This record gives sequence, C-alpha cells and structure tokens, in this order.
Amino acid sequence: MEGLRLAWAPAPASRDGRRAVAWGLIRDLLRAEAVAEVRLANPCPQCGGPHGPVRVEDAAWRAGVTYAGRFAVVGVVPGVGGCFAIDAEPLHDTVREAAGGVPGGVRRWVRVEAALKAVGTGLRIDAASVALEESADGAHWFADVPGVATTVHGLDLDGPPGILLSAAVVDTVPMSAR
Repeated sequence: MEGLRLAWAPAPASRDGRRAVAWGLIRDLLRAEAVAEVRLANPCPQCGGPHGPVRVEDAAWRAGVTYAGRFAVVGVVPGVGGCFAIDAEPLHDTVREAAGGVPGGVRRWVRVEAALKAVGTGLRIDAASVALEESADGAHWFADVPGVATTVHGLDLDGPPGILLSAAVVDTVPMSAR
C-alpha cells in the first residue's frame, strides 16, 4: 500500500472523545503530507448517522479509523475512489478469551474485519465465510468476500504495542491471478 501513513494515540472511552482523537490524528497525518485544511465526514451508508467510515472530502486521500484497547488507530493512503480500511484488536483480551476467543484467531479476525470494512459490508457478512489467502512471500494477504466481485488486498502492520493491526484496499486483481 504505497503511501500508507499510520498514527495512534490513547483515546478516552467516550464515542465523541475517541472520534476527536482519531480525526485529529488524520488531520495531523494529512498536514504532514502538505494538506493544510481538510473536511472529514462519516455518514453511515445505511442510515446517514455520523458513525460510518471516515471520508476525506477535500483532498485526494482515503482514511481509515479503528479502536483497539485504549487506542485510536488511523491510517491514510493517497488516492481517490476505491476503498481503504483498517482494523485492530488487542492481542490479549480477557473478556474475549473468557468467551472462547474468536474462530480462527485474532489475526484472522483483524484481517477479515479490515476486508469487510473495505468492501463496505462490515459484519453484515458472516466473517467465517470470508476466504483468506497469503501471498507466496507472506508479505500480503488477499480476501475473497462472498457476493463481492473484487479481491481485497491486505497487509499486516506494526501498531501500538500488544495490538494486531491490518489494512485492506479493494483491488481488481482476480483471485486466480495471484
């Protein structure tokens, strides 16, 4: 993911507080790329409420936001169109582990959720139905999402300590061309 920039910071538990931290991080990343002013929006594709994926409205950048543990984590990539998303989860979570963990493990979950965010379905698609495949060199992964005609290209990233982080972009490479 050429040009990918990441940032994270501790965030309060409140929805408004977390969003303020995340959006401030996005603006900081874009300022570092010489984008002085930017308008961010996050309308839900289903209801229009302010809780959907973040959009950069005034610049040729795409943004992704996720929250894991006490952190807000954001990423930006250059470009317009297409879809980009990130997801993160704490490597260890006592509540999740007491409930039996997640099928396939936390790494799979983070990859799948990033892919589902990137195609715009979120968890309306059963996470277990998403097929994952690693590249031959293990540097990237690909997701085949049922009902979605394009392949999602993913990358595992370094994030805050103890947090697993993945990014995903919609790709037009057919599954058979890898």
